[in-house]
Amino acid sequence: MSRPTVATSLSAKLLLLTILFVLLAEVLIYAPSIARFRMSYLEERLAAAHIAALSVEAAPDLMVTKELQAKLLAYTGAHVIDLIQPGARVYMLSSPMPPRADAVYDLRGTGMGMQFVDAGNALWLALEGAFGPQRDRVIRVIDRSPNDPAQRVEVTMDERPLIDAMLDFSRRILTVSVAISLIAAILVYLTLHALLVRPMRRLTAEVVAFRHDPDGAPPLVPGSRADEIGVAERELAAMQGTVRAALRQRERLATLGTAVAKINHDLRGILSTASLLSERLTESADPEVRRVTPRLVASLDRAVELCSQTLSFTRDGVLPLSPAPTDLHRLAEEAGAEVLATARPDGGRVEAEWINDVPAGTLVQVDAAQLGRALVNLGRNAVQAGADRVRLSAQSGPSGRLTLTIADNGPGLAPRARENLFQPFAGSARAGGIGLGLAIAREVLRAHGGDLRLVESGSEGTAFALDIPQCNADTAAVAVATHKSFVSH
Repeated sequence: MSRPTVATSLSAKLLLLTILFVLLAEVLIYAPSIARFRMSYLEERLAAAHIAALSVEAAPDLMVTKELQAKLLAYTGAHVIDLIQPGARVYMLSSPMPPRADAVYDLRGTGMGMQFVDAGNALWLALEGAFGPQRDRVIRVIDRSPNDPAQRVEVTMDERPLIDAMLDFSRRILTVSVAISLIAAILVYLTLHALLVRPMRRLTAEVVAFRHDPDGAPPLVPGSRADEIGVAERELAAMQGTVRAALRQRERLATLGTAVAKINHDLRGILSTASLLSERLTESADPEVRRVTPRLVASLDRAVELCSQTLSFTRDGVLPLSPAPTDLHRLAEEAGAEVLATARPDGGRVEAEWINDVPAGTLVQVDAAQLGRALVNLGRNAVQAGADRVRLSAQSGPSGRLTLTIADNGPGLAPRARENLFQPFAGSARAGGIGLGLAIAREVLRAHGGDLRLVESGSEGTAFALDIPQCNADTAAVAVATHKSFVSH
């Protein structure tokens, strides 16, 4: 597995996202800040204009000299200053040839939204001036005097100094924002790198090493952290231990399975020979020998069956299937005949009733040999456990599936069998069994895409449900036509 590069690593993404988010926060802060800066700038100019206009009141005959008037206007950066007092008295300072105002801004009652718009328009003019001819506007600003709200001040002034001040403020904000972004990003990066990234790299390295060599990789030693990383470390360490134990057990079982398969192969041949020779004992003149011979033959047959099931279980692995449209009613009849031929421990045949309630002509898409094998295993388990009646019924379900129920009137499963149900060599429902019948039956059903499950088990009997795929309409029609053609010929 390829490791992430510096550019694609979690650390790089974390650093980049931190910088972007801090800059985004600064942008959101910048908009009200620049609007407020513009308002403060204009309020300062209005306050200075108010003070300059009051010089008219102190002058003889309310007239100031042209030289003083020019100095006052230059001090306030204005072309015209009008101070309107409550009694409609006006004090005015004006340059000899004042320019006409290009825009008028009345700040009385101006909301925050309008302040954003006015500040944006000013910055847009500055941006246009950077890429084209510069436009120097003259604006007229009207507001209550910051020094005395009862008086109104009107100032006609150039907008360029205001824009330059806003640009200078923006540059300072940008410099501070970048510095804050870098400092915050570095601090957040170092913190998260120590808390998250490094532990995640450690966990990733442990996973990669464990995948390449589960047995040779050193075990993970979890830390004492109580957060999610600590939980992940402890769970990974526990999972590694569980997987290592399962792999070692699987290896031992594989070795044991190979040995058992070889032993069973030889043992099956020996038992078959012994079974053939035991049949000759039925011709013995000794009555006692003839009496015990059926029990001996039955015991040998069960031993041969045990070897066959063990060999089949260890050899099959993933079952190779050859599904085809199959008449489930006929298949159940054939399985019932084989179940009723099962020998009792004393050598005699079982005395049981096989009731086939599956409707005739019920077609399923299965491997007939494998499904029949599963039905025989379930039926034999029932009659060997003491049942004298086994009933099969079928019910169609959603999505083209069919549920086949096989129920008996036996004594029910023992507690040990329920606890280890479907576990090979552990879930036997009868004395002397090895628990392979149910395991093989479930394996067959799952290979078909269905399942085998226990419905109920008690003193009145046991019922298992087999979920199997059913033929669709087109396949069923073809299968019926083929069957009729075969019968007519």
